[in-house]
Amino acid sequence: MTARSIVLVVAEHDHASIKSATLNTVSAGLQCGGDVHVLVAGHAAGDAAQAAARIAGVSRVLHADAPQLADGLAETLAAQVLAIAPHFSHILFPATSAGKNVAPRVAALLDVSQVSDIVRVVSADTFERPIYAGNAIVTVQSGDPVKVVTVRITGFDAAPAEGGTADIESIPAVADSVLSSLVGREVAKSDRPDLGDAQIVVSGGRALGSTEKFNDVLTPLADKLGAALGASRAAVDAGFAPNDWQVGQTGKIVAPQLYVACGISGAIQHLAGMKDSKVIVAINKDPEAPIFSIADYGLEADLFEAVPQLVDAI
Repeated sequence: MTARSIVLVVAEHDHASIKSATLNTVSAGLQCGGDVHVLVAGHAAGDAAQAAARIAGVSRVLHADAPQLADGLAETLAAQVLAIAPHFSHILFPATSAGKNVAPRVAALLDVSQVSDIVRVVSADTFERPIYAGNAIVTVQSGDPVKVVTVRITGFDAAPAEGGTADIESIPAVADSVLSSLVGREVAKSDRPDLGDAQIVVSGGRALGSTEKFNDVLTPLADKLGAALGASRAAVDAGFAPNDWQVGQTGKIVAPQLYVACGISGAIQHLAGMKDSKVIVAINKDPEAPIFSIADYGLEADLFEAVPQLVDAI
């Protein structure tokens, strides 16, 4: 470990603003000690760099701007990180689909072991991460000269998005890796909050029985609450809900203020993705459903009767 830690957080952004996962990752970086720098790599991403500079606790923003960085391709972004890696003791990524795509490439090229999905920083070289679908927490100590870490964003509070006055430094952009190219991108548009950022989530399980019932029963409740819609893996595998609604160990990890589970039994893989929610409400007609073991409020009832009544009562 270097005498003085300097932490690099690789920002996720849309070229105009910083995504919320970056704020949680900055909080983890601050707990590692030392200065926290943020890399904003993109094209025409000056607004994102300005937003990164305003994050409380960030001391410097490194801004790499070039057309080859526009699409956030993992190979080119990894090369950009490697170009500046020797200056840092830690390189942190959010444990999102994008972060999980880039971080292993960086760790492999640096010939270090990646520390994945941390939920707590014990010290500059020691971290805690969940294993066995969250049923156990393992403490990992890294002796590598550079710690490449992915951060479970539900494990850390978001750093304030305003209040910082970091310097912005333009750095040279790396050449296009030419190892991959973007063929197309389909962006799902919705008026609902993003599932990963939502303060309220209404989630359904296989008990709903069909896409139509999923929409007819849960959508009115989500509309009333201003909530994002989620689903168990069983519901997604059955075709009742799209893949990007899946909550769980192999889906999205969420920790909203309120999580309403409708017709979800509570398999261990699903619980791993939502048990850090502040308040959990479970509606299930099976009194033995495991979801009740972690629910703050449990309603033993037929969801097809209880949910419409709940909608009427709100």
